[in-house]
Amino acid sequence: MTPEMLYALRDQAGVPSHPVIFLILGVLTFALHIAAVQVMLGAATLTLRGAFQADVKWRRLASAMLVTAKIAVSVAIVIGVAPLLFVQVVYDPFWYTSNVLSAWWVIGFIVLLIGGYIAMYAFYWKNHDIVADGGRGGYWMVLSIVLLLAVGFIVHSLSNQMFYPERWIEWYAPGGQIDPSGHSLHQWHMARFLFFIALSAPVTGAWLLAYRRYLQGAKETDAAYLGFVLSLAQRLMVIGGVVSVLIGAAWMMTLPEKMQWFAGSVWMWLAVAALLAVVAMPLALRARLDRGVWGYAVFGAGAVALIVVGAAREVLRFVTLLGSHGYDAMDYRINMDWYSTVLFFVTFAVIGGTTLAYLLTVAWQAGQHKDGVYTPSPAVTRMGQWSVSLLVAWTVAYFAIGFWVWAR
Repeated sequence: MTPEMLYALRDQAGVPSHPVIFLILGVLTFALHIAAVQVMLGAATLTLRGAFQADVKWRRLASAMLVTAKIAVSVAIVIGVAPLLFVQVVYDPFWYTSNVLSAWWVIGFIVLLIGGYIAMYAFYWKNHDIVADGGRGGYWMVLSIVLLLAVGFIVHSLSNQMFYPERWIEWYAPGGQIDPSGHSLHQWHMARFLFFIALSAPVTGAWLLAYRRYLQGAKETDAAYLGFVLSLAQRLMVIGGVVSVLIGAAWMMTLPEKMQWFAGSVWMWLAVAALLAVVAMPLALRARLDRGVWGYAVFGAGAVALIVVGAAREVLRFVTLLGSHGYDAMDYRINMDWYSTVLFFVTFAVIGGTTLAYLLTVAWQAGQHKDGVYTPSPAVTRMGQWSVSLLVAWTVAYFAIGFWVWAR
């Protein structure tokens, strides 16, 4: 497919802000989404591993990880919408064509996602006290993990099909016969998919270090349990990190010809360096993991490493589509819409930041007070009042402007 045809498939209305903004937001939201996915996969796996053990330490961890998994899957779903939206803005000829070619799977993945979500909650409903009673209905969690992995593979395949405009006609009309059913997934790269799945091990290890530090802040007295969590976290980070890098090497060695430039690029080495630095961080910190915020810093560093990986992934897409197909996402016609741009950043930074800060503060402080009833301080109460006021003001302004535009 020629560059002229690809450009003709663009939205003729243009984009409401500079494409670089959408590319950067795409990287950031992808990193947040994949972090939630990896925490969810790791926590769900640890739940299965520990819920049916006789060892009370494993059962206690399974109980905590079950709560983590069900929250993480919700976060992954909500945040996962954003990177898809940003991709479709600047890469719409590729994303929409890929979706049409596999339309059955695009609709089906929603069904699978709902099924995986329900299956996880079914396991949660059947296990009210894993520590005391052990696990029940493990098949529900197995089903949830399988379905959620299938969802990830479908999105992975759709993303890979974007890279092959030269094969779109072949997929749409195999042998010259048009097949509009959308029943097939046409392209995937298993090493690439497994790389992001394998990263769930070191990411979950970093999460466990933060979980352990949180327990220490809450004056946890079970030293054996804290030691168990530390040992498990370190094993997950080191072994999982090494496995992830090896799978990443397999991905680089099996890149298709038009992407082989990436294997020796500075972006690839930056991603490797960021991941290895996070894996080595607990070994370097040692006893400092028990002091201050260092126990949380590892997960924070992991989030930064995922941003680096996400940026490298975006560079791979941008340069490949530009070099092989002549498509430059940066020259998309700009039809500047200041209202929507300002509204987005105000919503994200001010309203979202204030509300999220309030929720996290309450959750944090309540968890650190095991005895008695938690009473928020006047400052936290004011933060909550501001959160509610900002949400009400945003809702009123949203409808007021909508009615004003409608009435004109």
